[in-house]
Amino acid sequence: MNPAQGWPFWLRVTLAALLGALAAFGLAPYGVWVATLIALVLLAPLFLSTETRRRAAWLGWAFATGYFAHALSWIIEPFLVDAERHAWMAPFALNFMAGGLALFWALAFWIARRPDGRPVAQAIFLAVAVSLMECARGYVLTGFPWAGLAQVWVDTPAGQLLSLFGPYGLGALTLLATLPLGAALALRNGFALPTALTIGAACLILGYAVSRPAVIWTDHIVRLIQPNAPQHQKWDPDYAPLFFARQIEFTAAEPRPELIVWPETSVPAWLGSAQPYLNTIADAAQGTPVFLGIQRGDGPQIYNSMIYLNEKGQQQGLYDKHHLAPFGEYVPFGEVMARFGIYGMAATTGHGFSAGPGAALMEAGKLGMALPLICYEAVFTQDVLSAPGRADFLLQITNDAWFGTRSGPYQHLVQAQMRAIEQGLPMMRSANTGVSAMIDPHGRITKALPLGQAGYLDTKLPAPLPPTLYATMGDNPVILMLLALFVPLWLVNRRVET
Repeated sequence: MNPAQGWPFWLRVTLAALLGALAAFGLAPYGVWVATLIALVLLAPLFLSTETRRRAAWLGWAFATGYFAHALSWIIEPFLVDAERHAWMAPFALNFMAGGLALFWALAFWIARRPDGRPVAQAIFLAVAVSLMECARGYVLTGFPWAGLAQVWVDTPAGQLLSLFGPYGLGALTLLATLPLGAALALRNGFALPTALTIGAACLILGYAVSRPAVIWTDHIVRLIQPNAPQHQKWDPDYAPLFFARQIEFTAAEPRPELIVWPETSVPAWLGSAQPYLNTIADAAQGTPVFLGIQRGDGPQIYNSMIYLNEKGQQQGLYDKHHLAPFGEYVPFGEVMARFGIYGMAATTGHGFSAGPGAALMEAGKLGMALPLICYEAVFTQDVLSAPGRADFLLQITNDAWFGTRSGPYQHLVQAQMRAIEQGLPMMRSANTGVSAMIDPHGRITKALPLGQAGYLDTKLPAPLPPTLYATMGDNPVILMLLALFVPLWLVNRRVET
């Protein structure tokens, strides 16, 4: 008998929320993936103890709310940069974000629960339903896939499966390897299929990890600049010249690299009036090409952009960020919200930044083609998949000063590692306050600057691997496979219910 069956419902809901918070310890900066597995195994008996679909939905919502509240606790940090304007929104943001994202899980629990169904089959159905809801979470509206289950595996052999199945496939495999096993353990029977799923997943992980092609290094030396400008000082007229001078000093340092990368919005002027700054950068670069982040205006529209200065210091490339952060870079119904004093935190007008036309490639001289990603865009695998061609490397510039110094910057870094594994491409990452890093095509950080430290690092650029299966196929095969499992499981459960 399921030991949770006779417990008061309030106790089961409370335990579910605590298990959700425990599961988040698998994410950066903790990386205790065992905690995530234990939480998911123990979640299954609680799910199977629910007497109705409504109670199952509440239990799923409690687990996911605990998980997202812990995982996304960093989200209060941006609201404290300009506390006078935004601090009052911080608790609402965390509560609404955690509770809102948890609705995806609540729906999955509601769909999957059939009180008279077979326990292991119920757990498998739940794993499939939650996996589909996680896909929806990454795509619905603008999507927000932060804290996906696959993120706990990045620094383990299991993370290499991202190159096969992507984040949603690896997340589904995690659920299939844990929830059915938890159901069998709770009831002390029906071990055959859950054990096969768990052992099969482990064998796949170990077998595939050792078969990955070796990383080859090029002779290209890249310099990543990290000025460490705190967000509350970044645009302060008393401090901005100091941060710019710091970046110029790092750019001019010997010996000379073959490419220099400055972080997001690293030039304290709009592009239209920034030529004196660009001339200074070109002089310091001494013939080395530079990628850098800058804001620009085009009539009433403003953009968060990246430009490329070639060997002659001339602007040769331009990319406008297209996947904007809601309430950070823009506010839906901006002019209406502005009447209530609500603006995008990184913008000063109601509408905030405008979105660029989409993913693009930028030429990087003899280093090949770069796929530019500005800050938040590295969170979205679809932004990389939608590129018009295959790049030689991924290039992320970001200003993680918004994310504080606890978990946010590290979780953002992990997602950059995921994109590298998925594509089989190296990733250059220049972050204002850190962590700036070179990431190889296996997602390993080969060299990095610590969070909160000003400096630069010179490092070799790894060569790209052949296109991965995931880079070729994307998310569609995983979604279709999950739907192919969902339909017969739903039909079986429907017959049981009737």
